[in-house]
Amino acid sequence: MGERTSNLQLIWQQIRYQNKIFWRTPIAAFFTIVFPLMFLFVFVTLFGNDTISELGVTTAQFYAPALAVFGAVSATYTNLAIGTAISRDEGILKRVRGTPLPPWIYMAGRVGSSVWVAFIAVVLMLAVGVLLYGVEIYLVSLPALLVAFAIGVACFASLGLVVAAFAPSGDAAPAIANATLLPLAFISDIFIAPSDASPGWLAAVGSVFPLKHFAVAFSDGFSPIEKAARDGWLDHFHWKEYGIMALWLVGGVILAIRFFTWEPRGGERKRSSRKRAKTAAEA
Repeated sequence: MGERTSNLQLIWQQIRYQNKIFWRTPIAAFFTIVFPLMFLFVFVTLFGNDTISELGVTTAQFYAPALAVFGAVSATYTNLAIGTAISRDEGILKRVRGTPLPPWIYMAGRVGSSVWVAFIAVVLMLAVGVLLYGVEIYLVSLPALLVAFAIGVACFASLGLVVAAFAPSGDAAPAIANATLLPLAFISDIFIAPSDASPGWLAAVGSVFPLKHFAVAFSDGFSPIEKAARDGWLDHFHWKEYGIMALWLVGGVILAIRFFTWEPRGGERKRSSRKRAKTAAEA
């Protein structure tokens, strides 16, 4: 019992430490928290806040939860992939392994911090949607939303570590993370509302990946049509979407454990361009 308590305390300390690092990096906070909000403002301004006929919801009612998902994925998948790869290049991960702190606790702190930031991004997005655009939140769907959030962020946190494992350097990690996330966002009911006019093959491709299932499981909780079609709170659970995300989660964990390395790529002599620039400036 004492050891378990001690481990939880260490994880909590690591989460607090990683949170401080995140908020001291303005560019990371901007793209995770502010960037999705900018999309909400732009979409509602461009399209108006009228009802989308195919979905039976207003523009804001669709985009607020969809972009909340995007913010959560950015906090876990993108930030975790980039931050972990950069820390590896700078030798931070290697030095951590040389300390008495168990490596799994350090990594749990990183993941826990990304989940906390994802939660903040979701709450802020929904709060803005409610206060500025009249987005409705249905209490009956909240349990299902929490389950969708928990499985979704766990899934994308594991995939973020996979990207960090395979990225050749910290400089390459942003390109890999954004090149895999942004195109999928356009075919996963994030940036573009689903429509009967969309090519069927695009929907099929989107359904292979977990982003669309995260968006569907979370966004359906904000649909008045879905609310009217379901009797009780148990009916709001999207077991198919949860299952597909869980499969990606398991696959991500397996790949991350198998291929993740704590050593800088190419050994100690290879540093990221940021590290070299910093050293040259200090000299």
